[in-house]
Amino acid sequence: MKSMAISISKSVHPKSYYQNPKLNIKKPHLSPFNSTPFKPLTHHFHLKQISVHGNQTTNSSLKSENPSFKKWVHFIGIGGCGLSALAKLALNQGFEVSGSDIVWNDSMDGLQESGAKVWLGHSVKNLRNGVGGLPDFVVVSSAISSDNVEILHAESLGVPLPGGNVLSGSGHNFVLEADEYDDCFLGLSPYVSVVTNVEWEHVDIFRDEEAVKRSFSKFLKQIRVGGHLILCGDSEGACCLLMETDIQTATKNELFASSSTQSTAHYRVTTYGISNVNEWHASFILPNSQGGVDYVLNHKGYPVANISLKMPGTYNVLNSLAVIAALTALIGDESLSYESVDRFKSHLSNFLGVSRRFEMIGNTYGCQIYDDYAHHPTAVRAVLQAARTRFPHKDIWVIFQPHTFSRLAAFMDDFSNALSNADRVVITQVWAAREMNVSNYSGRELATYMGPPSEYIPLMEDVIDKLVQEISTYPGREIVVFTLGAGDITTLGPKLLDRLEKEKLERMPGEVLRATLG
Repeated sequence: MKSMAISISKSVHPKSYYQNPKLNIKKPHLSPFNSTPFKPLTHHFHLKQISVHGNQTTNSSLKSENPSFKKWVHFIGIGGCGLSALAKLALNQGFEVSGSDIVWNDSMDGLQESGAKVWLGHSVKNLRNGVGGLPDFVVVSSAISSDNVEILHAESLGVPLPGGNVLSGSGHNFVLEADEYDDCFLGLSPYVSVVTNVEWEHVDIFRDEEAVKRSFSKFLKQIRVGGHLILCGDSEGACCLLMETDIQTATKNELFASSSTQSTAHYRVTTYGISNVNEWHASFILPNSQGGVDYVLNHKGYPVANISLKMPGTYNVLNSLAVIAALTALIGDESLSYESVDRFKSHLSNFLGVSRRFEMIGNTYGCQIYDDYAHHPTAVRAVLQAARTRFPHKDIWVIFQPHTFSRLAAFMDDFSNALSNADRVVITQVWAAREMNVSNYSGRELATYMGPPSEYIPLMEDVIDKLVQEISTYPGREIVVFTLGAGDITTLGPKLLDRLEKEKLERMPGEVLRATLG
């Protein structure tokens, strides 16, 4: 799991970065929708902000007062998990939406079906084509280089550029996932913040883990006065943050009393984890018949409820504890009761998970195919440990696409150890994302470093060809295939399933004939 913070704010109205109607590029990066009360949103984003052009007032509400006139937002890098979320939110709020990216994916299909104008490739034509005029706002992923032709064209014309992953509800809380990449989470001012772990991940941004901790320390100062920090007490890196804050143990010990720790900073602190030193902790963790895990929820050492999850893995136990702790902070400890805990329990037991997290793609020939976003050694290790728990008697094959050359170079040994939990590993070429290969590392080096049973097959189509041949040759073999990574590896699972199904149909007449003839 990568370092991240989930921020919960009550009716958030962040300070506007768009006071100047002239071109204005600023960091840290917020969305262009900040001047409008949000519907609840879940999303993970890294943005550059570029402001609005001269004939628009950038600090006014972005919701159109005249329904017949829709403001237009253009997203450069619209296929990314962050910008695609914002694009969906913009569509839901009535904006004209367009965008471009260099690789087409399912998110872009969904946006196009919802009415967005989406182009493959970056071109100056995209800022005019099909919508008319110029965009009112341009939102840019921080993965996009500043010399991008669309950015340069928008700048030359004085266009304000403000510089499955979205859920809209009816409440007044705004929930988002953010992380430390490019220090973008320092643009937030949350009421409740959840820090799941602090690890060195973005090696192209931070020199070492100490630099990451310094960034998170700055983030904690962004928590609102009277707010709440929810922190995983099992994460060494996260716990180090508390050493810089004067934390005192409270004297109250009764069940559902005020938070067990108080911060003399300006917010309260609650810890969660597997260890019983945490305020909220899990015990008696066992696999269940639904493919998930059951555990006993404890608060300050007292058993509170039996929790059942449909998702496997200790990391999902930790995630559910974070949810419980965050909701407790939101509703207030004084309002917490066994009835509210039962409601938490009910929702958790019905939650099926999210896209690209242990996501079932399909099964055929006795082979089950799963997809997961894991691209850091800790996340890879967590997924494979969960897989071993869920499929103790099956072969686990992993198709791993390294994400960025710098991360691969920094964590070669860690990736090797994490992937060793699989029975077979195929390493593809690196998904370069925003980087050039200055380290001279590739997927080949990782496969060589690991040795058998790993191998390097750079191209996706070649991987699919080999897997189809092997799986179809021995039908009924108990295999679970995981595609892991943050790049286009997510397309491999559906393609593999489709090819295997076609192979089965082609073989079927012959198999029926052999069975008929005895």
